[in-house]
Order: sequence, then C-alpha cells, then structure tokens
Amino acid sequence: MKMNSIFDMTNEAAKIFVDYLAQNGLSMTPQRKVIVETFLETEGHFSAEDLLFLVQKRAPEVGQATVYRALKLLVDSGLAESLDFGCGVALYEHSYGHEHHDHLVCTRCQKKVEVIDNGIEQRQEVLARENGYVLTHHRLFLFGLCPECQKRRDQEQDLES
Repeated sequence: MKMNSIFDMTNEAAKIFVDYLAQNGLSMTPQRKVIVETFLETEGHFSAEDLLFLVQKRAPEVGQATVYRALKLLVDSGLAESLDFGCGVALYEHSYGHEHHDHLVCTRCQKKVEVIDNGIEQRQEVLARENGYVLTHHRLFLFGLCPECQKRRDQEQDLES
C-alpha cells in the first residue's frame, strides 16, 4: 500500500464522487471528504480496516461504520472496486483512472501481482462473442504459489524426506 501526494488526487475523481452524492440526495460531509481524499491518495489493495487506520491518523473521530459506508459509495460511484481474493476480507483498489488489470494471487502468503495481458483480454472477447455475449466487465484471478512460497514448499519437502 503506497500513499501518493495530495497533489496526485484528481479533481475529476473528486467531482465524480460529489456528483454521485448529489444524484443520490447525499452531501459531502467532512468525514466523507477525509475518507475520499485518503482513499484517492492510497494505491494498491487495502482493506476497510487499513483505510480506517490511515483516515484516523488525520481525523481520529471517524469511525469504522462511516468508512464502510463511504467505501460502498466509492464502489457504487465507480471510483473503487471491491475484490474478494478468497482470504475472507474484502480488499479495495482504485478503478477510475487506472488501466484494467487481472491478478495473480498466492494461495499461501496472499501476495498479489497485477498483470496486464492483451492476449487474455482478446481471448475473453472471442469467448464472449462465440457464446453470444457482449462483455460489460470482468475479473480474472489466477491462484497459485508465488516463487518465494514455491521455494519454501520445496525446502519443507526436502526436510520431510
């Protein structure tokens, strides 16, 4: 999880969020503002609890429920994506202004690697077309063992032999 400078926060993303709130009869509260700013400054995959920790450094009065509600609004507005990597905790990442990517996930240590592969993207389009579908979106998670966990597994097997 990497923090970007406040100057990297796009006015466009903030405008999208404010417009989404207005369309839904909601307003930008001070708590939502600090949550959204912190979210937009934070890169990578992070949990609601991770975001809460970062938000509370700036605004200790913001509670867990407020962060969860704001994250739902961020997802609904199209600025965030909620991901379930099978580890029992939803993780969030930016979706607006970021190139589409898929994920490799280590089943042992939960390390995640973002991958971009045009061949995979084209094959998915072909598969959809062949079956009469028009793709609107997709997620691809590939699960396996990262190089470090493969090495540890091999060392453990050597010890057992």
